[in-house]
Amino acid sequence: MQVVRPDQHLEVTSMTLRIAISSLLAFVLGAALFGTSKPAAALVAKDTTMNIQSNQAADAASIRAHIESIFQAFIDGDEDKIYATHSEDWRGFLEGSRVPIKGIDEYMRANGIDWPKPANAPKSTRYYAADTSYSVHNFDVYFYSPELAVANFVGDFERNTGGAKVTLRRFRIMDIYAKRKGSWIQVASHTVIDPAWRLEQMSQPLTVTPEIRQQILAAREAVWKAWFANDRATLERVIPEEAIALDDGSEAWSNRATILAGARQFAESGAKLVRLEFPKTEMQVYGNTVVIYTTYTYEIEASGKREVKSGRGTEIFVKRGDDLVNVGWHLDSQK
Repeated sequence: MQVVRPDQHLEVTSMTLRIAISSLLAFVLGAALFGTSKPAAALVAKDTTMNIQSNQAADAASIRAHIESIFQAFIDGDEDKIYATHSEDWRGFLEGSRVPIKGIDEYMRANGIDWPKPANAPKSTRYYAADTSYSVHNFDVYFYSPELAVANFVGDFERNTGGAKVTLRRFRIMDIYAKRKGSWIQVASHTVIDPAWRLEQMSQPLTVTPEIRQQILAAREAVWKAWFANDRATLERVIPEEAIALDDGSEAWSNRATILAGARQFAESGAKLVRLEFPKTEMQVYGNTVVIYTTYTYEIEASGKREVKSGRGTEIFVKRGDDLVNVGWHLDSQK
């Protein structure tokens, strides 16, 4: 066992105190040094970011002008301009695309452009009417480096109709721009129809052009003829599971199973459709939904005898993929 004299104890205590004070000062100075180094780095980074933004006014204007030139190229149907304003390694999503689009060729085809352009391809024409214009609003561009920028904005295609400006399409867009060989070019994008605008449009009646009307009438007639012919393949494609029907002369409500069964029973009876007419048809279209108001006349032959039936009806169709499916109808004989 070691014995320490009182004077030695005081000396040791004094030395220990000096060491402790020195250690404390060293810790405080070290903490101050390392504690201030991180905010200093943050200030440098923040200052660098601020300098990037403040020095990029001309670049921001250049990117916006580039974006607006793309809008104009789509209005004009200028396919060469569309191609030239996007990089060869372009990536992104467009409205309706379910997988990433890779490369400029896929981008062109995703926009409905036959690309690469065949050697004997006719000169492209305008995609929109001559009175179509565009507008870009809520525009924001942020520079992550002097050569990389992200632009977010809403873009409209518009047309003057009766002195009023009508929005034909509204897109919500994020574009990625890179500076290559001294110029800005679009290298990626995520472009979709603005959801709020789409929802608003779906509650408004669409203009039914002669072409659209003919497509709807053809789809409606195909359903009727498929039923009379017991065309099971067509009926299963255009009569969905949720179909509901109220037929003339029947108190029961029909579902898909009873509709298909009725077609089979008609065919098994040996009856044949001789004539089918729709003297008057009006329609309303809301988004993907079509409501038809019609009068009808059909003539059937069974056992050598003919019978004519007529009435009126309301039919509802919904566009799903490439088909107009008949989700329901109500027919009566006007009696």
